[in-house]
Amino acid sequence: MKTITSTEEWNEAIQSENAIIMFSAVWCPDCVIVKPIMREIEDEFAAFDYYYVDRDAHIELCQELDIFGIPSFLAYRNGKEVGRYVDKERKSKEQIVNFLQSVR
Repeated sequence: MKTITSTEEWNEAIQSENAIIMFSAVWCPDCVIVKPIMREIEDEFAAFDYYYVDRDAHIELCQELDIFGIPSFLAYRNGKEVGRYVDKERKSKEQIVNFLQSVR
């Protein structure tokens, strides 16, 4: 999973054919639980390009995109948002897999 550190990297990432963007933060306990699961999911769903956005470092972007709960996921295809899994609940592997299957 590549970390997005700038607006330029964000713009490049969302132009991917199949981008999954995970919004998270190092202090978030639910995000810490998801982190090892994401390694498995990345292997299982290798057709996607995975990106990480630190919510605290990019709070304006999160506000613009209505990302108020973490971890949250957005799917982009060629610059267009094609799906979102955004809420304040802890996410299970099954829930993340279901989201990825819905945006294939």
